[in-house]
Order: sequence, then C-alpha cells, then structure tokens
Amino acid sequence: MDEQQSESPVQPDVVYYPPKFQKPQDTGNIWWRSILSLALYLALGYYIFHSFTVLLIITAIVIFHELGHFAAMKIYRYKDLGIFFIPLLGAYVSGSKREVSQKESAVILLAGPLPGIIVGLLLFYFGGDGDIGGVSLSRVALLLIILNLINLLPVYPLDGGQLLHRVFLDEEGWLGKAFVFVSAAFLAWIAIKIPVYPLLIFPALMLVRLFSENKMEAVEKKIEAAGISLDISYEDLSDENYWQIRKILIEEHAAFHDQPAGPPFQYSPKEEKLMTAIEGMLHRHLIQDMSLGGKLFVLLIWIAAIAAPWLLQMEMEVFRRLGF
Repeated sequence: MDEQQSESPVQPDVVYYPPKFQKPQDTGNIWWRSILSLALYLALGYYIFHSFTVLLIITAIVIFHELGHFAAMKIYRYKDLGIFFIPLLGAYVSGSKREVSQKESAVILLAGPLPGIIVGLLLFYFGGDGDIGGVSLSRVALLLIILNLINLLPVYPLDGGQLLHRVFLDEEGWLGKAFVFVSAAFLAWIAIKIPVYPLLIFPALMLVRLFSENKMEAVEKKIEAAGISLDISYEDLSDENYWQIRKILIEEHAAFHDQPAGPPFQYSPKEEKLMTAIEGMLHRHLIQDMSLGGKLFVLLIWIAAIAAPWLLQMEMEVFRRLGF
C-alpha cells in the first residue's frame, strides 16, 4: 500500500498595513507661519506705501476683517485655525471641517466684510475731526469701507466670490468650475491693466489648482472602482484603505510616481504630502440646508452691504476729496 503524503496548502503572503500616517499636531507651528507671513506682508507693504502709519492702519483693517472670519469658524468648531497674510493681496483664515453647511458658510464669509463696513460707516458719520497718527478718521473710515467692499465683489476667491460659489452655484459642478476660471481670467486682466505683474501668480495658482482637481477626480474614480468609499472622514479611514488609496494615488498621479507604491507598505519622505492629498479626496460634506428664502435673504444682505455707502449718500465726490 502506497504511503499517502499530504501536502499542506501554500499560505499566501500576508500583507502588513502599518498605521495610517498622522500629521504632527503642532499649533505653535501654525502661528509661527502666521507671524512670518505677517512680517513679509509688512516688509513688502512698506515698500509700496512708504508710510508706516498707513501700512499699520491697512494691516489693522485686514486683521479686523480676518478676525471676523476666525471668530465665526471658531464658533462652528473648525480645526487647525490660523491667519495667514499674502503680500500685495491681503490675508485669509485657514481651517478644516468635514461637514460644512451653506448657512455656516454664508455666516463665515459675511462675518469678515460686514463688521468692517458697519464700523467704517459709524466712524465716517460719528468720528468727528479726529485722526490716527496724522491720518484723519474719515480717511480711515473710507479705507475700512473700500477694502471690505472690494472683498464683497463676486470674484473668486474674494468673500463675495466664495459666497456666490458655495451658496448660489454648485461648487463641484461645471458651472462652479467655469466661474473659478472666469475669475482667474478677470484677476489676470486686472494685474495686467494696473499693471502689477507679480499679481499674476494668484490667477495662475487658481488655474493650477483647478486642473489639479480635475486630475484628482480621475484618481477618485479609480479608487471608487476598487470598492473603496471616499465618503468618510480621515479619522474613520482604516489603515488598509489608507494604504490602498495611497497605492492608487502613486500609480495614477504624476507628482507621486517617484514614491514606492508597495507592498510592502512603508512611509516615504513625502508621506505628509501623500496624506494631505488623501485627506483632500475624502468627500467633504456641503450640507444643502439653505432654502430659496434663505438664499434671497443672504442676497439682500450682500446687495445692501455693497450699496450702503451710496444709500447713505456717501457720494463719489467725498471719495475724490479724500484722495481715493
């Protein structure tokens, strides 16, 4: 009788998935970047205005504006908040939140320019003949009003443009993307018309981001075709799905072709950039919670804010008389 030999089945290689990458939580670093951006903003601002008093007044107006956004985002529990200054352009508040509603967005976007316009109007009518460092309160009031009115223009990425993009347009649809493209073209035209050619970098960055988002959409389709849901927060993303998404991202996105896709899976020097890209693909929820009546109400506030100086008979002659 032949001796029967049994062979144990070959065990497939077990794939090890390390813990997904976690960005170091360093809030101090955020504020150091804010301080450095402010220093650069002041240095270039002084080169343009040649008046430290005017520069400080404009900077104070910008900070007051951004603090309005900051306070509203803080109330709505945004994470990783910071204020960053952009030389020649202004500043912005950075923060993150997975579920963003249209109502919250409207409040946050209007919380910057509306207080500045209101304070400017009060200062203009009740400020008397006072001055700040030799600059009349009337001139300070007009600076407050003008800078905040500019921010309400329906041009992306100004507050008015973001309000139109998020509340009144489908920001992820073709109409929202067309609006961003038209805004970039308009900003490029303004930069050439003034002319201040360094400002061309901003519409260029907008277009780069727009085309990058289109590329990422193709990557997202590949990920979803692999059966991985992107409708999830980063905190709830499993380690396995992190590394599987990362693998597809490296294979499909030219910027990461030089990184090892795995397996074996291991962190790379670009891991924080890979993590940021993965976070960006996880679908942010824009809650459509604003009714038609709510949108009309926001529209009326927007129009009233822009029209306020003229409704209150602040004629253009006043602007010319004060040197604007």
